[in-house]
Amino acid sequence: MDTTFTWEIKAKNSPLLIKKCSHCDSDRFYCSDKFRMNAQKKNIDVWLIYRCVKCDHTCNITLLSRTKPDLIDKTLFHSFSMNDWKAAWKYAFSAELAGRNNLKPDYDSVEYEVAGHFSKEDITHVSDETIKIQVRCEFEFNLKLSSLLKRNFLLSSTRLKRLFEQGVISLLSGKVPQKYKVKDGDIILIDKEYLLGMMDFVDSFIAKAGID
Repeated sequence: MDTTFTWEIKAKNSPLLIKKCSHCDSDRFYCSDKFRMNAQKKNIDVWLIYRCVKCDHTCNITLLSRTKPDLIDKTLFHSFSMNDWKAAWKYAFSAELAGRNNLKPDYDSVEYEVAGHFSKEDITHVSDETIKIQVRCEFEFNLKLSSLLKRNFLLSSTRLKRLFEQGVISLLSGKVPQKYKVKDGDIILIDKEYLLGMMDFVDSFIAKAGID
């Protein structure tokens, strides 16, 4: 039976916006998770509000301009009205929105955690010689596959490069893994025996470090 494990990547914060502040020397703005709406005659404008990390000066990013209310999805309109943070994050992480507004998100500022860890016993019970790990991430933020693997398996850049070259770790899509940026739904392929060895190393490191 085909068994696929899951890594769920959960962002802890939305990316900062790289933008020079006109009121201080800062060049970063944070998403306030709030929207500004303005009605002009029969049209509505909607902005996502950002604030300077240093002086809190506001910067409004255009989401909708002179749009008729009946053309806006009712659920989305409600999200704007209620300052729904998930809707705000959807836009804050949007590469399409950034490009449309000539903006540059600082994806390196995003902190994250990975849920869905599996045990050696789970891996041992898989009959296949190759383990499949599917990546799930609601928000994509240019996370490199190499960074994810180095973090989860405590691998050095040199060792990981060698594993890629040897085909020990690869992508089901066939894409070159070295500089690949993780997307929702990606499936990572890892040699079962080597994965067990890496998990032994991680467990040993955690035990020596006294990490709970």
